[in-house]
Amino acid sequence: MSKIRGKDTSIEIKLRKALWAKGYRYRKNYRTVAGSPDIALTKYKLAIFCDSEFFHGKDWEVLKPKLEKGKNPDYWIKKIQRNMERDREKDQRLLYEGWTVIHFWGRDILKNTDECVRVVEETIFDIEMKRRAYEEDSL
Repeated sequence: MSKIRGKDTSIEIKLRKALWAKGYRYRKNYRTVAGSPDIALTKYKLAIFCDSEFFHGKDWEVLKPKLEKGKNPDYWIKKIQRNMERDREKDQRLLYEGWTVIHFWGRDILKNTDECVRVVEETIFDIEMKRRAYEEDSL
């Protein structure tokens, strides 16, 4: 467990480099925002999390039975369930504070980086359209 890094993981770095190449400027592991997003585009109030499949419970219905048969199942099941619960809590807090939240799975970032960047760009477009509509309505 001590070898597991919490920041500057390979998946974070790959996505950050792709966003930087597209001209997006961000904060990494932005601690002033709830949940310290891996990537925070403050201009758009967009929080991006790069989640590993194992520790964040991707396909939990498939993973949980495998863990039950493995070593130390009580520890791992409790740990991953708490991680998933914590993810939901921080997402709710960020949404309450007016942030938009995106989660990407590690393999999706590594295999389909361009698609992940496209999702970010589409989200930014939606945020900008809502902002403009709000400004027009308030005039």
